[in-house]
Amino acid sequence: MERIYTAVVTAKGGRDGHVNSEDGIIDMDLRAPKAMGGEDGYPNPELLFASAWGSCYLSALGSVGVRDGINVTQATVDVHIHFNKESEASYALSAELHVHIPGVDWDVAQKMADAAHKGCPYSKATRGNIDVKVVAD
Repeated sequence: MERIYTAVVTAKGGRDGHVNSEDGIIDMDLRAPKAMGGEDGYPNPELLFASAWGSCYLSALGSVGVRDGINVTQATVDVHIHFNKESEASYALSAELHVHIPGVDWDVAQKMADAAHKGCPYSKATRGNIDVKVVAD
């Protein structure tokens, strides 16, 4: 495997902390969401993860579109990252990717969505680790 790029981010303070990237592009406070005892108005790890996964996933979908000769430039994906309680001291993530490809029949869109999930690096990183549902809308 050939390494192409490395992102470096330093996190301090956990969910009520701060993250900043080595290049200075990211420099923000984080807070737990209100549903988890925090406060609204701040990013949280799940929002950042959903943003990163969604962006990466759409790039993978673009590759599938090129392969299949289907324009997916107007496609969107809504990434739902669920923070789940397994027990008193154990938590786990699960995810749903809701994919919309305008002008494409549902069965074709679902096949494309599944193919993009197979090739997306974030999807590969989570495969077998968390429950993921991919749905063409």
